[in-house]
Amino acid sequence: MSLDRALGEEKTRPAYIVSSREVGLRRDLRSRHLSMIAIGGAIGTGVFVASGSSISTAGPGGALLAYIIVGIMVYFVMTSLGEMATFMPIAGSFEQYATRFVDPALGFALGWNYWYTWTVTLPAELAAGAMVMRYWFPHVPAIVWSATFLALLFLLNVVSVKGYGEGEYWFAGIKVITIVAFILVGLAMIFGILGGHPVGWHVFMTGGTPFHGGWIGFLSTVMVAGFAFQGTELVGLAAGESDHPERNVPRAIRTVFWRILLFYVLAIFVIGMLIPYTDPNLLNASVNNVAISPFTLVFRRAGFAFAAGVMNAVILTAVLSAGNSSLYASSRMLWALACEGKAPKVFAKVNRHGVPMNALYVNTAIGFVAFLSSIVGNGAIYTWMLNAASLTGFLAWLGIAVSHYRFRKAYVAQGRSLDDLVYRAKWYPFGPLFAAALCAVVIIGQDTSIFTGGKIDWMGVVATYIGIPLFVVLWLGYKWVKKTKVIPLAEVQFEE
Repeated sequence: MSLDRALGEEKTRPAYIVSSREVGLRRDLRSRHLSMIAIGGAIGTGVFVASGSSISTAGPGGALLAYIIVGIMVYFVMTSLGEMATFMPIAGSFEQYATRFVDPALGFALGWNYWYTWTVTLPAELAAGAMVMRYWFPHVPAIVWSATFLALLFLLNVVSVKGYGEGEYWFAGIKVITIVAFILVGLAMIFGILGGHPVGWHVFMTGGTPFHGGWIGFLSTVMVAGFAFQGTELVGLAAGESDHPERNVPRAIRTVFWRILLFYVLAIFVIGMLIPYTDPNLLNASVNNVAISPFTLVFRRAGFAFAAGVMNAVILTAVLSAGNSSLYASSRMLWALACEGKAPKVFAKVNRHGVPMNALYVNTAIGFVAFLSSIVGNGAIYTWMLNAASLTGFLAWLGIAVSHYRFRKAYVAQGRSLDDLVYRAKWYPFGPLFAAALCAVVIIGQDTSIFTGGKIDWMGVVATYIGIPLFVVLWLGYKWVKKTKVIPLAEVQFEE
């Protein structure tokens, strides 16, 4: 059933199911907000900085292949999420979909893990923002900038959900303009219009092949690509506060795949054609050293002397965008858990603007305390906190894929017509099965170097994989206490 036909039938039947708990929220996010939330989640330091290390590790060919494969996986995750989010647009959706379509215990584990990862991501972005500002103000203490940025992000989220949406719209817009400019400048250099540096296939084929590092290098790059794309699922989380989710969510999702191809694949192709993967700058680029970011290097070679300063400003918007999303996602997930009785009820309260203030207060406070722990001593406590959160994004994607597979199975088993779905994911069941399988591979293969160095680094194993036992403890613990079970397809509840 086409989207246009579905929209034409809005007057004769409900376009989607709305949970009664949504009464306190405001549906103030517009189509342009959701589109930028979707794309903003996929564009960050992963493309501006980490793309260089990916090319250095796997070569331009290996990096392209890794990002294409992960991009396809993300596309299927997003289409799976889109089908459920248009049918049942609920803030905190991942937790609810797993609870309704699989097992309440899985929903509990996914919800708390997703809340945790965004809560821990916030102080990481505050620290990154302070490092970026050091470029212009080297003598100002980091705590000053981090506190300033936290206050700004809090204000964007406290006004209303539209404040978050507007902030993300403009943050993402700056990133989009930068990437488009980079691609155009890079292509102009490749075709000899700009710059006088060696460019072309001989650069791309440095060493006689565009691939480097073997399977270990390729798998490592797949992991980096996976982390770079995390955040695209925010469009599903925000669907519960969209004014027309039956229209806006499909539109946002349809653009994700093509934008991923345009921004990541073309950017990596341009870098590979202009900078050999043997260039040490690609491997050493970081937020703390933006002067050797691949974007900065290309702009400089094109004759733009101010490239470092501009890219520093762009990376700052990427950091603030991630921090903005951190506060939004963590507060909405805590609110959703409270609405389901899986967190203290005090966090289910919203103010007259539809903002869950208690959840926002506690996440802001936890984020700042975690930031302080990152600058005290050697930051070991916070490092372990980050390690525990490193797998959570992939676990969320895995949960989305599994939930969608069960959703469609239950939907058909109960005699419902697929033609009644406002948005239908393509390539079912291949899509969710492929996404689930690749997520499982990425989760298991997080750090293959731990097992390939002869002697196994057991401390490294614990640091890398600690998120898995924590997830299992939450899942089985809730299952044991609440005596939950996998919900039979015939008993899945689609309405309140």
